[in-house]
Amino acid sequence: MARGFLLERTVMEELEQKLNYVFHNPALLSEALSHSSYANEHRSAHLHSNERLEFLGDSVLGFVTAEFLFAQHPDLPEGDLTRIRAALVCEQSLYEVARKLDLGRYLKLGRGEEAGGGRQRTSILADATEAVFAAVYLDGGIAAASALIHRCLLDAEKEEVVEERRRDYKTTLQELVQRQADQVLTYRMAGEQGPDHAKTFLAEVLLNGGLLGGGSGHSKKEAEQAAARAALEKLTEK
Repeated sequence: MARGFLLERTVMEELEQKLNYVFHNPALLSEALSHSSYANEHRSAHLHSNERLEFLGDSVLGFVTAEFLFAQHPDLPEGDLTRIRAALVCEQSLYEVARKLDLGRYLKLGRGEEAGGGRQRTSILADATEAVFAAVYLDGGIAAASALIHRCLLDAEKEEVVEERRRDYKTTLQELVQRQADQVLTYRMAGEQGPDHAKTFLAEVLLNGGLLGGGSGHSKKEAEQAAARAALEKLTEK
């Protein structure tokens, strides 16, 4: 029992180094990494899953991001600020943070979730990231949580990625094509690759039935946007 505790503490200290934050109450970090499947398998130990922390972390993340964007972009209207915030705090962004921290390595999963590839599942990793933000907030206050979120999400490079992600290539392509009469754009799914927990979707965009561009993404919507972007590049070259 003591050896297991020491082993877990050593692993948590490794994660603390990556977070650049040392917990006063390590139990908060342990809870943030406990998936509901693990908590359900250890009910006799009265363990809590990270779902409540995820709920709180979502609000902490939203506030810190809103405050940052409000100060960083004094001339942007509310609608643009809302769109940038949504892109910054989306599941894909949080998943990228988790991957950078190798958060999947530290998760506590039930046997079924472990066998099903839960350590790589986008939704589980994104939720755990929010839970970790909440754990830091409860342990060290808003300043500590804000510092972590800034390090993970709110740097200049990340904002450039967000600006790219929030562009609506489908609408831009539609507006370009409609400059000529009787032009018909359609999208179709061309396939999908990878396991269920990490699928990549392939999409194609057709102009009057002819292939104009193709793209891929982690969702059908993302794949269609990528296809529209490729089509725009092709039309621009012409």
